[in-house]
Amino acid sequence: MAQIVVISGTDTEVGKTFVGAALGRAFAERGYKTVAIKPVESGRVGEVTDEEDGRILAMGTLQEQPTEALQRLKAPLAPPDAADLEKVKLEFGRWIGVIRGYARTCDIVLVEGAGGLLSPLTWKETALSMAQKLDAKVVLVASDKLGTLNHTMLSMQVLEANDVPLAAVVFSAPSESDRSTGRNATALARFTNFERIAAVPGMKSWEMAAPLMEKVIDWIVE
Repeated sequence: MAQIVVISGTDTEVGKTFVGAALGRAFAERGYKTVAIKPVESGRVGEVTDEEDGRILAMGTLQEQPTEALQRLKAPLAPPDAADLEKVKLEFGRWIGVIRGYARTCDIVLVEGAGGLLSPLTWKETALSMAQKLDAKVVLVASDKLGTLNHTMLSMQVLEANDVPLAAVVFSAPSESDRSTGRNATALARFTNFERIAAVPGMKSWEMAAPLMEKVIDWIVE
């Protein structure tokens, strides 16, 4: 049975897909049979494009399937809100079944949530409850900018309170840096004594970030 890792964030647009694709490529290059899955993705209309999170994750691991989110929604809203507008049912049980199915044939299954740790995937489920359901570890992605320490530590406390193991925190460089960018990893470690922290500087592509995921792999599989 594979190890399942939920890639969640402190907020939306913090670099989850960038980190997830880089981590997937690093696992694949190390020889792990890896699949990356986006259960649900909002703001997507028509044919699947290479800009979609589900497709980017698949390109990271070089997997044949799935090559898109398990469920795609049109409105750029939280999934349950978008689903209500379309009058479609979010199939959380099917997502879990698909993920567990891949876990039976792979070494590593990466699962990317939508939004932050407590952002709703359905009106009853979040990335946190998905991690609990899957007995998964979490890689928490945070934007490396001012204010992130509060968001990151709140998310860490929620994981600890719910007995969900935190494999790593990864700070991802924002599109516009500030004076705190590049300093938050050290600050978090100093304040919390949590040591499994990585930082990804500004890079043009997730492929360039894959080598930086080596220590994150070690923390996940230890």
